[in-house]
Amino acid sequence: MSGQPAQPIIDTHVLLRDGDKILLSQRGGPYGYRRWHLPSGKLDHGETLTAGAARELFEETDVKADPEHLELRHVVHHRQEDGSDRIGFFFEATQWEGTPRNKEPEKCLALQWFADHDLPEDIIEYPWAGLRGCLGQVGALTLHGWQ
Repeated sequence: MSGQPAQPIIDTHVLLRDGDKILLSQRGGPYGYRRWHLPSGKLDHGETLTAGAARELFEETDVKADPEHLELRHVVHHRQEDGSDRIGFFFEATQWEGTPRNKEPEKCLALQWFADHDLPEDIIEYPWAGLRGCLGQVGALTLHGWQ
C-alpha cells in the first residue's frame, strides 16, 4: 500500500492561567455544545504556530499575549470519528494582558475560570487530552482517538 501524505488540520490551544485558575470557554456551536475547552482555533495558511495561538486567544477572549510568551507544553495527534485527523499544539501563555471577555458569543456560551484541581467533568475529550499533558500528567505527546 503506497502511503498518502497526511493532511491534518493544525490547531492551536492556549492555556491561560491566573494563579491556580485556568480559563475555559463553553462551546456554543454544534461540536461539543455546552462542553468546555481551552481557547483554540485552526492555524491560518502562512502563520506560525505561536502567532496563530496568540491571534486565536485575542479573537476569542480579548487577551493579548506576545507569541514570544507562548511556551509549547503538549502536542495531541487526534483522530476524529470520520477518520480525519488533527494535530493540536497546546501552549501556555507565560505573560499576558487584559481581562478575558467573550468576543464570540455566537460560538461561545461562557468564559470561566476554574481551579486547576477542580476542573469541570464535561471538557471535550480532545482538548482534555492536551490539558492533561499541559498539567504534567502525561509525556510530551498524546495519541488520541487512534485505535
